[in-house]
Amino acid sequence: MNESPMKQPAVPPWRGMAWRSGLCAVAAVSGWGLDGIGQPVASLVCFLVAFVAGGWDLARETWAEFRKFEFTTHFLMLLVVPATALLGAWGEGALLLVLFSASSALEHYAMGRTRSAIDALLRGAPKTAVVLEDGRPSDVPVDAVVAGMVVRVKPGQQVPVDLVITHGESACDESSLTGESVPVAKRRGDTALAGTLNVQGVLEGTVLRAAKESTLQKMIDLIERAQHLRAPSQRLADAFGTRYTALVLAACTALFFWAWLGEHRPVMRTAPDAPSAFYRAMTLLVVMSPCALVLSVPSAILSAIASGARRGVLFRGGAAVEKLASVTVVCLDKTGTLTEGQFRVQEITALEGTEDDLLAEAAALARLSTHPVSRAVAREAADRGLPEHTATDIVNLPGAGVRGRVDGRDVRLGNRSLVFEAHPEAAAGVPAPDDSVSEVWVRSDGRLGQFLLRDRLRPEARPMLCGLHADGVRTVMLTGDRASAAQRIGEASGVGEVRSGLKPEDKVAAIEEFKRSGERVAMVGDGVNDAPCLAAADVGVAMGARGSDAAIEQADVVLMHDRLENFLVARQLSRRARRIIGQNLAVSLGVMSVMAVITAFSAKVLLSFGVAMHEGSTAVVVLNSLRLLLPARTRTPEDGPAAPLVPHTPSLIEPHTP
Repeated sequence: MNESPMKQPAVPPWRGMAWRSGLCAVAAVSGWGLDGIGQPVASLVCFLVAFVAGGWDLARETWAEFRKFEFTTHFLMLLVVPATALLGAWGEGALLLVLFSASSALEHYAMGRTRSAIDALLRGAPKTAVVLEDGRPSDVPVDAVVAGMVVRVKPGQQVPVDLVITHGESACDESSLTGESVPVAKRRGDTALAGTLNVQGVLEGTVLRAAKESTLQKMIDLIERAQHLRAPSQRLADAFGTRYTALVLAACTALFFWAWLGEHRPVMRTAPDAPSAFYRAMTLLVVMSPCALVLSVPSAILSAIASGARRGVLFRGGAAVEKLASVTVVCLDKTGTLTEGQFRVQEITALEGTEDDLLAEAAALARLSTHPVSRAVAREAADRGLPEHTATDIVNLPGAGVRGRVDGRDVRLGNRSLVFEAHPEAAAGVPAPDDSVSEVWVRSDGRLGQFLLRDRLRPEARPMLCGLHADGVRTVMLTGDRASAAQRIGEASGVGEVRSGLKPEDKVAAIEEFKRSGERVAMVGDGVNDAPCLAAADVGVAMGARGSDAAIEQADVVLMHDRLENFLVARQLSRRARRIIGQNLAVSLGVMSVMAVITAFSAKVLLSFGVAMHEGSTAVVVLNSLRLLLPARTRTPEDGPAAPLVPHTPSLIEPHTP
């Protein structure tokens, strides 16, 4: 795997931009303060520092565009900065540069993170494999492993490459690739996929394909391909580009020559009742400069991001803020997103002995296992405050369970075949649970019991989905789990549609299908297997607390603290931001258009009036954007109906047979 394209600079560019933006802000505030106390010289020095610090990156971007013969609004804004100085409006120029430099730093920060999902996948992938040559093990770099080699994988290790198992039995946690929350039993003839975790016995297998062709690498390729499907967000101000810049410069030049040659005004000398040609041209340049227009979007975006962060919603750039409001389909992963993603003991049936004795013995064995069911048993014992016992003579029984000695007693923990091995007829007296519950048994001398475990639906899942349905949003569950488990969770959560048994590429295909039909798609997930879907969707949303690095890094929106209901918070904030952006654009374009017409046809427009209108529209835009920092107002019809209060459905279960 070639990692060179994914290496990041030692110092990300956004850091320097952020420092310069901070310096610009400090210098600008100092300039305003000194000007207010009658220190014009010191104020001028501070404003000059603000201009240099805040305009540095703007000048570099303009120069880079100029070398490619591109003249965008960056070029026009660079002309406006010295124009404001010539007009004496130092404070306005400084304010513009403070906000523009801050938004540029944030934008570059988001752009610098776009490839981190692939890095996260590579960091978690095994770097070496234990290859058997004539029965002797040796560590070999994964990149050097080729098809036909024999590889050994011990319990607790990740499978380094795709294998077909030739010896041993175990179970592999495939949640990172398929979303299946329960480890899948593996025995001779089965396939173990690269990146999955061997949780029980020792496995040996023949390599099916080289690492660069493995399932894990396909996952990385899916992310890269999906990233190219994502259309970048375009600001309205950028759409003006070279044409608008040329229009403004041509209009100012035409007005200058008309005032000089047509109206016979002096070129530079200005009197109160006789403005010069340059005076009129500069006035038109100021009123047509797109300062308010350029700030219309980023000022609202910055405010929305700050407001979301305070409420547990992390927007990874402006595109998510702009797009989330227009989402028409929300796809959700099951395990870890709609459900809590971890088993809990829901019921203990003590056929012989007491519940606490059975749980204490089972926990002594379970603490030595990484199986999700074992972790749930150990957690239940800890929650009850039961004393910890020491287990010895541990023997893992792949596909069945574990046995050992606890306080001198022989104890077995596992499926009913293991526990009732010596007395199979006794198992007939205990009906097997349906396929929606996980069952584990414990047995020792004079003690016998059954544990039932469930993966619970998040309590906030159903109200959140009802809120989306009330807004006319279609909801779809995309999961790699079995149909029975997926259908039960789907019915209990109220999700509109369930698609189960999907591989990562099937999930991406489903999202692409929605997009081809004209839908705007958001994907909510938490695992590595969800990362390609997050990349393919118009808006990717990751659970923040237990979400995988790949999912979090790839997401446009992160719901911190795993609060699923914050998706509605994020969507409401996005809708408010979009509404405010529309208002900002109307104000900035309206003022600029009206003032441009008046200035072009009337010589009575004073520079001070033009600056006041230009600065006023800029202030209105900024203050309007700052409303996003305030608590959300009472909902109105344009916000859509509020999410109804829906009684929580009791704990739901997920299928598993140890």
